[in-house]
Amino acid sequence: MLKFGVIGTSNITEALLFAAKLATGFQLTSVYSRSLDKAKEFADKYGAEYVFDDLNEMARSPHIDAVYIASPNSLHCEQTCLFLKNKKHVLCEKPLCSNFHEAKLIVQTAMENGVLLMEAMKTCSLPNYLSIKLNLHKIGKVRHVSSHYCQYSSRYDRFKSGEVMNAFKPELSNGALMDIGVYALYPVIDLFGLPSNLSASAVMLSSGVDGLGTALLEYKDLTASVTYSKITDMRVPSEIQGENGSIIIDHISQLNSVKIIYRDGSEEDISVPQSPTPMIYELNEFIHTIESGGTESTLNSYSLMLKVSDVMQHIRKKIGLIFPADKIS
Repeated sequence: MLKFGVIGTSNITEALLFAAKLATGFQLTSVYSRSLDKAKEFADKYGAEYVFDDLNEMARSPHIDAVYIASPNSLHCEQTCLFLKNKKHVLCEKPLCSNFHEAKLIVQTAMENGVLLMEAMKTCSLPNYLSIKLNLHKIGKVRHVSSHYCQYSSRYDRFKSGEVMNAFKPELSNGALMDIGVYALYPVIDLFGLPSNLSASAVMLSSGVDGLGTALLEYKDLTASVTYSKITDMRVPSEIQGENGSIIIDHISQLNSVKIIYRDGSEEDISVPQSPTPMIYELNEFIHTIESGGTESTLNSYSLMLKVSDVMQHIRKKIGLIFPADKIS
Protein backbone atom coordinates (compact mmCIF):
# COMPACT_ATOMS: atom_id res chain seq x y z
CA MET A 1 0.00 0.00 0.00
CA LEU A 2 1.48 3.32 -1.08
CA LYS A 3 1.08 6.22 1.32
CA PHE A 4 0.05 9.35 -0.58
CA GLY A 5 0.10 13.02 0.21
CA VAL A 6 -1.74 15.64 -1.82
CA ILE A 7 -0.78 19.26 -2.45
CA GLY A 8 -3.82 21.33 -3.21
CA THR A 9 -7.45 20.96 -2.18
CA SER A 10 -9.18 22.02 -5.41
CA ASN A 11 -11.70 20.15 -7.55
CA ILE A 12 -8.99 18.31 -9.48
CA THR A 13 -7.59 16.85 -6.25
CA GLU A 14 -11.07 15.72 -5.28
CA ALA A 15 -11.44 14.10 -8.70
CA LEU A 16 -8.21 12.17 -8.17
CA LEU A 17 -9.34 11.01 -4.73
CA PHE A 18 -12.65 9.89 -6.20
CA ALA A 19 -10.70 7.81 -8.71
CA ALA A 20 -8.49 6.51 -5.91
CA LYS A 21 -11.52 4.76 -4.43
CA LEU A 22 -11.38 2.46 -7.45
CA ALA A 23 -7.63 1.91 -7.26
CA THR A 24 -5.70 -0.70 -5.31
CA GLY A 25 -2.57 0.24 -3.41
CA PHE A 26 -3.61 3.84 -2.60
CA GLN A 27 -3.76 5.20 0.94
CA LEU A 28 -4.21 8.92 1.55
CA THR A 29 -2.22 9.88 4.63
CA SER A 30 -1.38 13.58 4.26
CA VAL A 31 -2.76 16.88 3.00
CA TYR A 32 -1.00 20.18 2.38
CA SER A 33 -2.60 23.60 2.14
CA ARG A 34 -1.30 27.10 2.78
CA SER A 35 -4.09 27.25 5.36
CA LEU A 36 -3.74 24.62 8.07
CA ASP A 37 -7.45 24.90 8.85
CA LYS A 38 -8.29 24.18 5.22
CA ALA A 39 -5.88 21.24 5.22
CA LYS A 40 -7.55 19.83 8.35
CA GLU A 41 -11.01 20.24 6.86
CA PHE A 42 -9.96 18.46 3.66
CA ALA A 43 -8.11 15.73 5.58
CA ASP A 44 -11.15 15.06 7.76
CA LYS A 45 -13.32 14.77 4.67
CA TYR A 46 -11.05 12.18 3.05
CA GLY A 47 -9.67 10.36 6.08
CA ALA A 48 -6.07 11.62 6.04
CA GLU A 49 -4.22 11.57 9.36
CA TYR A 50 -1.54 14.22 8.79
CA VAL A 51 -1.83 17.85 7.71
CA PHE A 52 0.83 20.35 6.71
CA ASP A 53 1.21 24.02 5.89
CA ASP A 54 4.99 23.64 5.48
CA LEU A 55 6.11 21.85 2.33
CA ASN A 56 9.62 21.14 3.59
CA GLU A 57 8.20 19.39 6.64
CA MET A 58 5.81 17.42 4.46
CA ALA A 59 8.59 16.37 2.07
CA ARG A 60 10.56 14.92 5.00
CA SER A 61 7.60 13.05 6.42
CA PRO A 62 8.02 9.27 6.83
CA HIS A 63 4.26 8.95 6.36
CA ILE A 64 4.45 9.67 2.62
CA ASP A 65 5.77 7.47 -0.21
CA ALA A 66 4.33 9.53 -3.04
CA VAL A 67 2.72 12.89 -3.59
CA TYR A 68 0.14 14.26 -6.01
CA ILE A 69 0.83 17.90 -6.89
CA ALA A 70 -2.13 20.01 -8.01
CA SER A 71 -0.85 23.48 -7.23
CA PRO A 72 -0.69 26.38 -9.75
CA ASN A 73 1.49 25.62 -12.79
CA SER A 74 4.19 28.09 -11.79
CA LEU A 75 4.84 26.15 -8.56
CA HIS A 76 5.15 22.69 -10.12
CA CYS A 77 8.90 22.74 -10.71
CA GLU A 78 9.97 23.89 -7.26
CA GLN A 79 7.55 21.64 -5.42
CA THR A 80 8.22 18.58 -7.58
CA CYS A 81 11.99 18.89 -7.19
CA LEU A 82 11.62 19.28 -3.42
CA PHE A 83 9.77 15.98 -3.10
CA LEU A 84 11.95 14.14 -5.60
CA LYS A 85 15.05 15.17 -3.64
CA ASN A 86 13.39 13.72 -0.54
CA LYS A 87 12.94 10.40 -2.38
CA LYS A 88 9.20 10.75 -2.82
CA HIS A 89 7.53 9.63 -6.03
CA VAL A 90 5.66 12.46 -7.75
CA LEU A 91 2.49 12.50 -9.82
CA CYS A 92 2.37 16.10 -11.03
CA GLU A 93 -0.74 17.56 -12.58
CA LYS A 94 -0.46 18.72 -16.18
CA PRO A 95 1.20 20.80 -17.49
CA LEU A 96 4.36 19.44 -15.91
CA CYS A 97 5.89 22.89 -15.45
CA SER A 98 6.25 26.37 -16.95
CA ASN A 99 8.89 25.77 -19.61
CA PHE A 100 11.37 23.37 -21.19
CA HIS A 101 14.23 24.38 -18.89
CA GLU A 102 12.15 23.41 -15.86
CA ALA A 103 11.06 20.16 -17.51
CA LYS A 104 14.67 19.11 -18.05
CA LEU A 105 15.51 20.01 -14.45
CA ILE A 106 12.61 17.99 -13.06
CA VAL A 107 13.40 14.90 -15.13
CA GLN A 108 17.08 15.09 -14.22
CA THR A 109 16.17 15.38 -10.52
CA ALA A 110 13.92 12.32 -10.73
CA MET A 111 16.61 10.25 -12.43
CA GLU A 112 19.29 11.32 -9.96
CA ASN A 113 17.13 10.32 -7.00
CA GLY A 114 15.80 7.04 -8.39
CA VAL A 115 12.11 7.82 -7.91
CA LEU A 116 9.17 8.00 -10.28
CA LEU A 117 8.06 11.25 -11.85
CA MET A 118 4.92 11.15 -13.95
CA GLU A 119 2.88 13.95 -15.48
CA ALA A 120 -0.80 13.41 -14.75
CA MET A 121 -1.80 13.33 -18.41
CA LYS A 122 -4.67 10.86 -18.36
CA THR A 123 -4.88 10.52 -22.15
CA CYS A 124 -1.79 8.33 -22.40
CA SER A 125 -3.29 5.59 -20.25
CA LEU A 126 -6.93 5.63 -21.42
CA PRO A 127 -8.04 2.30 -22.95
CA ASN A 128 -9.53 4.02 -26.00
CA TYR A 129 -6.29 5.90 -26.65
CA LEU A 130 -4.38 2.62 -26.47
CA SER A 131 -6.96 1.22 -28.90
CA ILE A 132 -6.12 4.01 -31.34
CA LYS A 133 -2.48 2.99 -31.19
CA LEU A 134 -3.36 -0.65 -31.86
CA ASN A 135 -5.63 0.19 -34.81
CA LEU A 136 -3.72 3.09 -36.36
CA HIS A 137 -2.26 0.90 -39.10
CA LYS A 138 -5.74 0.21 -40.48
CA ILE A 139 -6.11 3.69 -41.95
CA GLY A 140 -2.90 3.45 -43.97
CA LYS A 141 -0.39 6.24 -44.34
CA VAL A 142 -1.37 9.10 -42.01
CA ARG A 143 -1.46 12.44 -43.81
CA HIS A 144 -3.22 14.87 -41.47
CA VAL A 145 -4.29 15.14 -37.85
CA SER A 146 -6.86 17.59 -36.46
CA SER A 147 -6.67 17.63 -32.66
CA HIS A 148 -9.09 19.98 -30.92
CA TYR A 149 -9.97 20.90 -27.38
CA CYS A 150 -12.00 24.06 -26.93
CA GLN A 151 -13.96 24.57 -23.72
CA TYR A 152 -15.50 27.84 -22.60
CA SER A 153 -14.08 28.49 -19.15
CA SER A 154 -16.49 28.88 -16.27
CA ARG A 155 -14.25 31.73 -15.14
CA TYR A 156 -14.26 33.64 -18.41
CA ASP A 157 -17.49 35.56 -17.70
CA ARG A 158 -15.94 36.90 -14.51
CA PHE A 159 -12.82 37.78 -16.48
CA LYS A 160 -14.93 39.81 -18.92
CA SER A 161 -16.48 41.64 -15.98
CA GLY A 162 -13.03 42.68 -14.76
CA GLU A 163 -12.06 39.92 -12.31
CA VAL A 164 -8.85 38.15 -13.31
CA MET A 165 -8.88 34.71 -11.74
CA ASN A 166 -5.96 32.26 -11.56
CA ALA A 167 -6.87 30.62 -14.87
CA PHE A 168 -5.92 33.80 -16.74
CA LYS A 169 -2.81 34.90 -14.84
CA PRO A 170 0.59 34.77 -16.59
CA GLU A 171 2.40 34.86 -13.24
CA LEU A 172 0.89 31.42 -12.57
CA SER A 173 1.94 30.13 -16.03
CA ASN A 174 -1.67 29.76 -17.10
CA GLY A 175 -3.67 30.31 -20.27
CA ALA A 176 -5.33 28.26 -22.97
CA LEU A 177 -2.25 26.41 -24.24
CA MET A 178 -1.09 25.37 -20.78
CA ASP A 179 -4.46 24.38 -19.39
CA ILE A 180 -6.31 23.09 -22.47
CA GLY A 181 -3.95 22.90 -25.43
CA VAL A 182 -1.68 20.40 -23.70
CA TYR A 183 -4.46 17.79 -24.03
CA ALA A 184 -4.73 18.30 -27.77
CA LEU A 185 -0.98 18.39 -28.29
CA TYR A 186 0.00 15.29 -26.29
CA PRO A 187 -1.44 12.60 -28.63
CA VAL A 188 0.09 14.27 -31.70
CA ILE A 189 3.59 14.27 -30.20
CA ASP A 190 3.18 10.78 -28.77
CA LEU A 191 2.03 9.28 -32.08
CA PHE A 192 4.19 11.24 -34.51
CA GLY A 193 7.09 12.74 -32.56
CA LEU A 194 8.64 16.20 -32.86
CA PRO A 195 7.65 18.24 -35.92
CA SER A 196 10.22 19.51 -38.41
CA ASN A 197 8.56 22.92 -38.46
CA LEU A 198 5.93 24.75 -36.44
CA SER A 199 3.77 27.83 -36.82
CA ALA A 200 1.21 29.20 -34.38
CA SER A 201 -1.25 32.02 -33.79
CA ALA A 202 -3.38 33.02 -30.83
CA VAL A 203 -5.93 35.46 -29.47
CA MET A 204 -4.28 37.16 -26.51
CA LEU A 205 -6.28 38.46 -23.56
CA SER A 206 -5.76 41.69 -21.68
CA SER A 207 -4.20 39.86 -18.73
CA GLY A 208 -1.34 38.72 -20.97
CA VAL A 209 -2.27 35.07 -21.57
CA ASP A 210 -3.76 33.36 -24.61
CA GLY A 211 -7.51 32.84 -24.76
CA LEU A 212 -7.36 30.51 -27.75
CA GLY A 213 -4.83 29.41 -30.32
CA THR A 214 -3.92 27.14 -33.20
CA ALA A 215 -0.60 25.46 -33.93
CA LEU A 216 0.32 23.86 -37.24
CA LEU A 217 2.90 21.09 -36.91
CA GLU A 218 4.71 20.04 -40.07
CA TYR A 219 6.29 16.62 -40.56
CA LYS A 220 8.04 15.02 -43.52
CA ASP A 221 4.87 13.48 -44.89
CA LEU A 222 1.98 14.75 -42.77
CA THR A 223 0.61 17.85 -41.08
CA ALA A 224 -1.19 18.29 -37.77
CA SER A 225 -3.37 21.16 -36.60
CA VAL A 226 -3.83 21.62 -32.86
CA THR A 227 -6.63 23.98 -31.79
CA TYR A 228 -7.44 24.95 -28.22
CA SER A 229 -9.55 27.55 -26.44
CA LYS A 230 -10.80 28.71 -23.06
CA ILE A 231 -13.10 31.36 -24.53
CA THR A 232 -15.14 29.28 -27.04
CA ASP A 233 -16.58 25.78 -27.32
CA MET A 234 -16.00 23.33 -30.16
CA ARG A 235 -18.51 20.71 -31.28
CA VAL A 236 -16.53 18.85 -33.95
CA PRO A 237 -14.54 15.68 -33.16
CA SER A 238 -10.81 15.26 -33.57
CA GLU A 239 -9.60 13.20 -36.52
CA ILE A 240 -6.58 11.26 -37.73
CA GLN A 241 -6.74 11.11 -41.53
CA GLY A 242 -5.03 8.27 -43.34
CA GLU A 243 -4.97 7.28 -46.99
CA ASN A 244 -7.35 4.37 -46.31
CA GLY A 245 -9.67 6.07 -43.82
CA SER A 246 -9.94 8.24 -40.73
CA ILE A 247 -10.05 7.66 -36.99
CA ILE A 248 -12.75 9.84 -35.43
CA ILE A 249 -12.28 10.78 -31.76
CA ASP A 250 -15.28 12.20 -29.93
CA HIS A 251 -13.26 14.22 -27.40
CA ILE A 252 -9.48 14.35 -27.33
CA SER A 253 -9.22 14.50 -23.52
CA GLN A 254 -11.92 11.94 -22.68
CA LEU A 255 -11.93 9.53 -25.65
CA ASN A 256 -15.24 7.95 -24.75
CA SER A 257 -15.82 6.90 -28.35
CA VAL A 258 -13.39 6.19 -31.21
CA LYS A 259 -14.21 4.75 -34.62
CA ILE A 260 -12.74 4.27 -38.06
CA ILE A 261 -14.54 5.50 -41.15
CA TYR A 262 -12.96 3.83 -44.16
CA ARG A 263 -12.68 5.44 -47.58
CA ASP A 264 -15.61 3.36 -48.89
CA GLY A 265 -17.85 4.74 -46.12
CA SER A 266 -17.91 1.63 -43.94
CA GLU A 267 -17.35 2.12 -40.22
CA GLU A 268 -15.61 0.15 -37.48
CA ASP A 269 -16.13 0.98 -33.82
CA ILE A 270 -12.78 0.51 -32.11
CA SER A 271 -14.00 1.73 -28.71
CA VAL A 272 -13.31 -0.53 -25.76
CA PRO A 273 -14.82 -0.59 -22.27
CA GLN A 274 -13.59 2.44 -20.34
CA SER A 275 -14.41 3.70 -16.86
CA PRO A 276 -16.44 6.93 -16.57
CA THR A 277 -13.79 7.89 -14.00
CA PRO A 278 -10.86 8.38 -16.40
CA MET A 279 -8.28 9.44 -13.80
CA ILE A 280 -8.25 5.86 -12.50
CA TYR A 281 -6.02 4.83 -15.40
CA GLU A 282 -3.24 7.34 -14.79
CA LEU A 283 -3.35 6.55 -11.09
CA ASN A 284 -3.15 2.81 -11.74
CA GLU A 285 -0.21 3.34 -14.12
CA PHE A 286 1.59 5.41 -11.50
CA ILE A 287 1.03 2.88 -8.70
CA HIS A 288 1.82 -0.13 -10.90
CA THR A 289 5.10 1.41 -12.06
CA ILE A 290 6.22 1.99 -8.46
CA GLU A 291 5.12 -1.42 -7.24
CA SER A 292 6.95 -3.12 -10.09
CA GLY A 293 10.16 -1.30 -9.18
CA GLY A 294 10.09 1.10 -12.13
CA THR A 295 11.14 4.73 -12.06
CA GLU A 296 9.67 5.73 -15.44
CA SER A 297 6.24 5.11 -16.93
CA THR A 298 6.15 3.24 -20.22
CA LEU A 299 2.97 5.09 -21.22
CA ASN A 300 4.08 8.59 -20.27
CA SER A 301 7.85 8.48 -20.57
CA TYR A 302 10.37 11.17 -19.73
CA SER A 303 11.14 11.49 -23.42
CA LEU A 304 7.49 12.19 -24.22
CA MET A 305 7.11 14.71 -21.41
CA LEU A 306 10.19 16.59 -22.59
CA LYS A 307 9.07 16.61 -26.22
CA VAL A 308 5.67 18.05 -25.32
CA SER A 309 7.25 20.69 -23.09
CA ASP A 310 9.66 21.62 -25.87
CA VAL A 311 6.88 22.04 -28.44
CA MET A 312 4.75 24.06 -26.01
CA GLN A 313 7.62 26.44 -25.44
CA HIS A 314 8.09 26.86 -29.19
CA ILE A 315 4.37 27.62 -29.57
CA ARG A 316 4.57 30.24 -26.81
CA LYS A 317 7.55 31.83 -28.53
CA LYS A 318 5.57 32.05 -31.79
CA ILE A 319 2.60 33.75 -30.12
CA GLY A 320 4.66 35.96 -27.81
CA LEU A 321 3.46 34.43 -24.55
CA ILE A 322 6.10 34.94 -21.85
CA PHE A 323 5.79 33.88 -18.22
CA PRO A 324 7.72 35.34 -15.28
CA ALA A 325 9.10 31.81 -14.78
CA ASP A 326 10.82 32.09 -18.18
CA LYS A 327 12.92 34.99 -16.93
CA ILE A 328 13.94 33.08 -13.82
CA SER A 329 14.99 29.96 -15.74
